[in-house]
Amino acid sequence: MSISQVIEKIESRYAHQPEFIQAVKEVALTITPLYDAHPQYEKFKIFERLVEPDRVIAFRINWENDKGEVQVNRGWRVQFSNALGPYKGGVRFHPTVNQSVLKFLGFEQIFKNALTGLPMGGGKGGSDFDPKGKSDSEIRRFCYAFMRELHHYVNKDVDVPAGDIGVGGREVSYMFAMYKNLTHEHGGVLTGKGVGFGGSLMRTEATGYGAVYFLENMLTAQNEGIKGKKVLISGAGNVSLHAAEKVCMLGGIAITVSDSKGTLYDEKGFDQEKIDWLKNQKEQSKPLADYVDVHGGEWFEGQKPWGIKGDIAIPSATQNEVDEDDAKLMVENGVKYVVEGANMPLTAKAADYICLHRVHYAPGKAANAGGVAVSALEMSQNSVRQYKSFEQIDERLKLIMKDIHDCAADASEKYGQTDDGYIDYMAGANIVGFKRVADALVAYGILN
Repeated sequence: MSISQVIEKIESRYAHQPEFIQAVKEVALTITPLYDAHPQYEKFKIFERLVEPDRVIAFRINWENDKGEVQVNRGWRVQFSNALGPYKGGVRFHPTVNQSVLKFLGFEQIFKNALTGLPMGGGKGGSDFDPKGKSDSEIRRFCYAFMRELHHYVNKDVDVPAGDIGVGGREVSYMFAMYKNLTHEHGGVLTGKGVGFGGSLMRTEATGYGAVYFLENMLTAQNEGIKGKKVLISGAGNVSLHAAEKVCMLGGIAITVSDSKGTLYDEKGFDQEKIDWLKNQKEQSKPLADYVDVHGGEWFEGQKPWGIKGDIAIPSATQNEVDEDDAKLMVENGVKYVVEGANMPLTAKAADYICLHRVHYAPGKAANAGGVAVSALEMSQNSVRQYKSFEQIDERLKLIMKDIHDCAADASEKYGQTDDGYIDYMAGANIVGFKRVADALVAYGILN
């Protein structure tokens, strides 16, 4: 079955899963030169096998709110591919979570993890539980209940979940506590744990920092630097604020962050004091708009950042947040580089538009791989019962992001996707990640 036939089959079988179809088509349309050059991939039906997860585990979660009322949520774990190592991918708590979203995220995770060069497969999980407005006690009870179901399917050598949207250090700690209680094991089954009981330094910063390190390499490839560049960032969570922090450290000027209510704009840029204030504000679930009363700037109610002039955009909120109209605004306002801090924040049409206008574009599977890379380093530290320093991990992260960039750039060139210095990072990243997984599957035969 050809790749185009596989796409038709997926579109027919999973017509109700648009995010998953989008992710599959994005990969399929860019790996064709590689697939055609390696007939063994067709012989072993590699792409046809990879678009179907090894298993999708669905379960019910019963828990009690503070009023003693029984609540019922849905939970899932999608174990997509363990060709290169244990399934690895985050757990997301958000009311929009469904099988389509988790399958898209898990499919992307296969290739993201492969790009790091570290031994990890791809998976994803989560629940339609909404942590907003919940008390700490309610979140704790939910996390306990979630892990009571999930613990049957995860293990440090089988499947290693982590955090994601709605799941931070607090939630990971609660889930880890329940896992230990049920299994009597203190292993590396979850990453993102607290430092001191198995967690790694720099895990919190890794995704945002890694995205900016990838950006640095993109700029270098075009004989440019980040110093003095104006950077538009969406979102105001972990990835967004640490990306802003690293931009500031390197001499760039991060001028926006945003949330579902609007965009905060500071033309002077966020220095470390302002970023610390924003972190504290978000930790307390207080409005971003309060910033204006303390530090100045402007608050644009109900607007995204892309109508503001800038050199670089780092969309870091959620999937498909940037549509074609947003992409047009980016181009009109001078954006020359787009680096995905979130997973697939650009719609297919938005990505096509910015690439058509030769905006340098780094897909999430490459640019935001820093988080899972440091998660793999946490797994390694757990295995040998030793901790690395912040500086050691930061240096390793820089090297990993440089290697991802260089491998993607080289693959773009090798397979004829680079055009007069314009590097197709999407094609390059997909080709590199797919080849690493596909070669392993060919070596295994038909058992994985």
